[in-house]
Amino acid sequence: MKKRESFFELICSEALAFKIVSISPEEIDRLNILQATLFGMYRCLAEIAPAPDYALVDGNHYPQTTVPGEAVIKGDARSKSIAAASILAKVTRDRFMVENAKRYPEWGFERHKGYPTSLHREAIAKHGLTPLHRRSFRIKPVQMSLL
Repeated sequence: MKKRESFFELICSEALAFKIVSISPEEIDRLNILQATLFGMYRCLAEIAPAPDYALVDGNHYPQTTVPGEAVIKGDARSKSIAAASILAKVTRDRFMVENAKRYPEWGFERHKGYPTSLHREAIAKHGLTPLHRRSFRIKPVQMSLL
């Protein structure tokens, strides 16, 4: 974790440009996770300055944009720029969840960061959902039976 944080600071200080956007749980629920991800990529490419000549994104879908580029499956293992973007996204999200742990202390967000761990699944079963949760996310019945 500390290694990722130090890479975050290095990327922010050394990158020519980067853009971080957030998509709300409500918007993800409205669009679906794939379309929300593509929308986030589109926003990053539209708002980053200077604009890139070419972009690589992680996954198998490239957003509709005027910026030429390509999707790279397992891109964070194959491209330093995609790995850097992944670090920026994960650290930003983890920080957001740690900050929100103060608003929802019974959830333990500072420990699981919202990932579907057994601790998080137990909190869902006991306390229900917070406004931070996507309503469209479903835990598989097998996962719930493991509680």
